[in-house]
Amino acid sequence: MEFKGSYNIDDLLEIMKILRSENGCVWDREQDHASIRVSLIEEAYEAAEAIDLDNMEMLEEELGDVLLQVVFHARMEEEAGGFNFDNVCDGICKKMILRHPHVFGDVKVANSKEVLANWDEIKKVEKGQKSTRQTLEGVSKAMPALMRAEKVYGKAAKVGVGCKETSDAMKDLRSKLDALEAQVEAGESCKEGIGELLFAAAGLCKTLDIDAEEQLAAKCDRFINEF
Repeated sequence: MEFKGSYNIDDLLEIMKILRSENGCVWDREQDHASIRVSLIEEAYEAAEAIDLDNMEMLEEELGDVLLQVVFHARMEEEAGGFNFDNVCDGICKKMILRHPHVFGDVKVANSKEVLANWDEIKKVEKGQKSTRQTLEGVSKAMPALMRAEKVYGKAAKVGVGCKETSDAMKDLRSKLDALEAQVEAGESCKEGIGELLFAAAGLCKTLDIDAEEQLAAKCDRFINEF
């Protein structure tokens, strides 16, 4: 691979092919989907941090690291006789066209709320989700628990399960706190009670349209700064 002034996606695909080849890098050849799973997560978080810092130079670099992970996984699967990078691109292009019928079709929308509503309905059809339970089970279990709780709560609330009003969400949170306090005073296990309280707190955030994950992270930063 020769050095040049500028590279593109074709070059990155070729570099990964070389690294995974017999004469490439022994470490790269030894990897599989599971062994680099954590790298994909870490790189995504680092890209998110660049956005939080409003650091575009950092974001450019971190997006490259995220793209590398995509190329890495696609190359490994191609070697195994599965999908390849073109298949990944094909799939996401088709998904974007299908989920934007107001742009690529004749569907009319008045605002972003209707766009998101259409997106959810189209996604349910794509995933074959015919029940609320299937929709809730479709929320990735690999998400951070607080983020997952917000998504599950929000999807359930859309079909009338859970609290839609802030006052009801507040009452629910207080009741979970009271129940937890009773468990502690009685010397009972409070693991489940803690889960109930945290889920209710995530639900309140969803009702208030506040990102619980973001606000908890901000509180961590404030706590550290106090020292």
